[in-house]
Amino acid sequence: MAEDKPLTVVTCTAPVNIAVVKYWGKRDEELILPINSSLSVTLHQDQLKTTTTATISRDFTEDRLWLNGKEDDIGHPRLQSCLREIRRLARKRRSGGENGGDSSSSDPLALSLAYKVHIASENNFPTAAGLASSAAGYACLVYTLAKLYGLEGDLSEVARQGSGSACRSMFGGFVQWIMGESSDGKDSVAQQVVPETHWPELRILILVVSAEKKHVSSTAGMQTSVKTSPLLKHRAKAVVPERMAQMIQHIQCRDFEAFGELTMKDSNQFHATCLDTFPPIFYLNDISKQVVALVHRFNTHYGKTKVAYTFDAGPNAVLFMLDDTVDEFVEVVKRSFPPGNNGGQFLKGLPVDAARTSEELLSAVVRDPTPGAICYLLHTKPGPGPMLVEDASCHLLGTDGLPRSSCS
Repeated sequence: MAEDKPLTVVTCTAPVNIAVVKYWGKRDEELILPINSSLSVTLHQDQLKTTTTATISRDFTEDRLWLNGKEDDIGHPRLQSCLREIRRLARKRRSGGENGGDSSSSDPLALSLAYKVHIASENNFPTAAGLASSAAGYACLVYTLAKLYGLEGDLSEVARQGSGSACRSMFGGFVQWIMGESSDGKDSVAQQVVPETHWPELRILILVVSAEKKHVSSTAGMQTSVKTSPLLKHRAKAVVPERMAQMIQHIQCRDFEAFGELTMKDSNQFHATCLDTFPPIFYLNDISKQVVALVHRFNTHYGKTKVAYTFDAGPNAVLFMLDDTVDEFVEVVKRSFPPGNNGGQFLKGLPVDAARTSEELLSAVVRDPTPGAICYLLHTKPGPGPMLVEDASCHLLGTDGLPRSSCS
């Protein structure tokens, strides 16, 4: 099948990001333009990532998509928006290139733009459970298609049209999404604040309370909040601009106490806007609230902010701390939420050493242990943006353009 093999196969990976100044609400649903700016931390791909393979061939009769091994609808409007925009930019690049717009059939790019595309994507973390799966997914899609069609430069505006927070996953480290003012969205883009190497001591501990799909999607929740929540409007206009400036300063200065306190306050206010929505939206559950209380007891014991929580649109807690706090706090979590039947799978990601905890700390912090309430812990750190995978054995699609077993 030498004549029929795909013209080009590209595989890339992209990261999850977690917002510490939250984005919630759009002023334009189609272009996904936010009502406020936001700021996030990109998580390391060694622990959380989306992998996407895209390939084109003259033999493909239609565009096709597979998500986590199952064929899915490639006609989703947001996916089509990204695909259409990437192809438009590729045509624009070609028409302004060395060929002077010559549409010769010997031009590989001209041929590739006429071919159909097959796309396969996999997450190594739960989808739609509040772990920013759509952000990683659309960032990976856009980055992979850009590599497939030979595009360079900032593509955060394109990724934003798939999922708003996806624009932040186009960069590593600490990233701000500038809301912009233009009605066409050209100035609503992501920018890296500092790279992942800026704060090497920072660690992230994700407490997976539930891997189930959330009851109210982020898209639906935002729409209702924009329509009904006065608090959301006040937050966007009066609160977030100042918090953005403060958060950037705390990150640049590596001031963990100030960073942690502002992160928790912003998370609390985001969920307050969900409660202020009518009818109210509840993304946190009882275990989420127990984690919040645990973090505050831990910080109170030490008389300063050593651990900070944030929750996106789901019950799973994302905790920030410095590396010298991890071992002890993980032990506190284990005592508070004793592992269920998964045993050795309770702690995943970066290694954690056993810690000796004082009886004084345990008596002050651990209250009414709840066995099995936490599915698992994932220990990670800030990481880089999307990356091209050079190893051909990691392609999710075979030479026939159909799914094959993924790279471990």
